[in-house]
Amino acid sequence: MHYLCTQQEVPEGEARGFEFGPKSVVAVRRDGQLYTYLNWCPHLGIELNFMPDEFLDMDKQFLTCVNHGALFEIETGQCLSGPCEGQPLLTLRHELRGEEVWVELQDPPV
Repeated sequence: MHYLCTQQEVPEGEARGFEFGPKSVVAVRRDGQLYTYLNWCPHLGIELNFMPDEFLDMDKQFLTCVNHGALFEIETGQCLSGPCEGQPLLTLRHELRGEEVWVELQDPPV
């Protein structure tokens, strides 16, 4: 497990990116629940964002890939529209240790 951040660093309704060498993690909070995914598009195999912490659509309802506009459900990581429809983001297991968030890093599928 790797230290990700404190719980306060991912406010309600927001998403943040965190770098671990060549791997990147996106953490998003909705309805008090924290979700963590590998920042890796299942369609193109590249990161979802161009700009730091820009992972949500305009209405902050979905995670999005800015490369081709795919929309992913925040709670499941499932792609709902776009060229990777039906393919999920890679969910990363995390645990809360008091106010700290720790994440288990994984490699993207080959």
